[in-house]
Formats: sequence, structure tokens, C-alpha cells
Amino acid sequence: MKYQSYDLGQLKGGEIVEVTLKGNSANVKLMDSSNFSHYKSGRRHTFYGGHVKRSPFKIPVPRSGKWYITIDLGGYAGNVSSSVRILPGILPEARQTRLSNVPSLVQDREIQSEFGEEPIVRKYDVFISHASEDKDDIVRPLAHALQSKQLRVWYDEFELRIGDSLRQKIDKGLANSRFGIVVLSKNFIRKGWTNYELDGIITKSISGEQIVLPLWHNITKQEVMDFSPSLADKVARNTASFTIEEIADEIAEVINN
Repeated sequence: MKYQSYDLGQLKGGEIVEVTLKGNSANVKLMDSSNFSHYKSGRRHTFYGGHVKRSPFKIPVPRSGKWYITIDLGGYAGNVSSSVRILPGILPEARQTRLSNVPSLVQDREIQSEFGEEPIVRKYDVFISHASEDKDDIVRPLAHALQSKQLRVWYDEFELRIGDSLRQKIDKGLANSRFGIVVLSKNFIRKGWTNYELDGIITKSISGEQIVLPLWHNITKQEVMDFSPSLADKVARNTASFTIEEIADEIAEVINN
């Protein structure tokens, strides 16, 4: 397949890539280095953009890094010429609350028992709740990244089905772990739990302290709000803005400190 490509070099998150087309409409894709390599070799890849019929077309850069633009006709006949320029972002990158400033995310290692019994020691540092469809894309790489930092990781090898007790699965993970992650994605929401409010798990019912970190993956804020409005306001991390390694580094920093 013939295509045009532009090496945009290092860009900052929030900058705008403006693409101007002349001739036919075309597919315009903004990709990082890894996905650009996959694109060139005809492999599966992810991108920002789509089929553009009107120009100029503007794409916000989701995060800092090296980026490429490709333009192709998707196999259809025709001709298109193009130009690309980089514009400053309309707004600066939003400051995100550091996880180290949310101390309630980390639970005590020991759980006090009743009747003078010995304290129960939590067996794991981190647990991850997720839909099985997200395992290869995000969950397993994140688990390995956390393990490489000498953290003990617990995550269920389960596939959510209607009738399963999501509350019990997450409660079990939380009870045995110091730090909790719920991977919120279209797959997670699609599993039949759209009417289930996670608020009772995400927040402590009395103090309102946040005890789980929502990790947004391939999902919009509106979709999160439709699922559970209060979740959209929780301190979270988004895989569109943070790499797996960055998320793992921050979690390790919070737990070890």
C-alpha cells in the first residue's frame, strides 16, 4: 500500500499536529514509533486520527515522545497531496495529582484482628482487577513491570460473566493487597456490570478515602461518567497519557515510601 509519511520528531503532549490535504479524502494516522513500525510492516497497529474528508485536520498529541504521521488512500484509487505543521497546544498539560499525595491508596501491611488474635499480614503489594480481554494489551505487561520492581502482584485470571460476583472478586483482592487497581475499559463495562456502582469499593464508605486507583484504558471520560459519575472525578491514570512503565514506577514509589 502506498502512503506518505512524516517524521515529526519529539513532540510534547498537548501540541497540535495540523494536516492539510489536497485532492482525495484520505486516512490520516498519528502514531508513536512502535505502531509506525507495525504499520510499515502491515501488522496490527493503533493510532490517533481516522478518515479525513475536510482539511485542515488537527490532532492533539496525547503524550510527549517521538511521533509520525501517515497518509494513505486505504487502497482506493486517487491522488492526494499533503502538508503538516506543528501548532502549540491550546492549553498546557493538566497537572495530575501525584499518587504520593493520595496516602489512602496504600493500605497498612497488617490487618488488626479481633479478640486479641495475631494481626493478619497482607500477602500482596498490588492487586489488579480487569476484564480478560485487556490482559494481553495492558494487564499482563503492567503486572510484569510491577514484578520487576520487586512488588508482589495479585490479579485474577478470570473472565467476567453476568452472574459473577464482581464485588467479591475485588473485595478479595483488596483484602489481601496494599494497593488496588481497577482497569476501566470498554471491555470491563461491557461485561454486564453497567448497573453496578463501584463507589462502595473505590471509596471507603465512612471516611470517603480513595482506596483503589482507576486505570483508564481506551475509554473516554464520558464513558466513565455514564458508567459511574463519581468515578470520573477520582484520581486516576490513563494509558493514553502514561506509559505502563511510568505507571509502574509511580506505584512502586508510593508503596516503597
